[in-house]
Amino acid sequence: MQYNLELIGALIILIGSVFLFLAAIGLLRMPDFYTRIQAGTKASTLGTILTFIGLAFLVPNWIGKLLVLILFILITNPISSHVLARAAHFIGVPLANISATDKLKEAENNDLLNNPVENTEANDNQ
Repeated sequence: MQYNLELIGALIILIGSVFLFLAAIGLLRMPDFYTRIQAGTKASTLGTILTFIGLAFLVPNWIGKLLVLILFILITNPISSHVLARAAHFIGVPLANISATDKLKEAENNDLLNNPVENTEANDNQ
């Protein structure tokens, strides 16, 4: 029975390692900063979680600690990548030439056109 758990844990760790490797390749191959963040965050999050799940099979005494780490990774990785992407967009890091659209820029332009502060100022002046 112990051998089966070790084998399952090792296979899950191997799958997690493959996802971490794919994240590293994505960081090298993607054309711009924004797609690199996406590739690195999604694949590395899944790879790390799978690695921790595999470790839980190998060392059952660590399950509580590993669950806390998995929860921490699930919360911090997406938030940190979102903050990095917003900061990069704010300072003007360009998109790749093959990017079709910039939804954040479109939303910012729409907010400028439909800004309620400007409408209230115009009504106050009348």
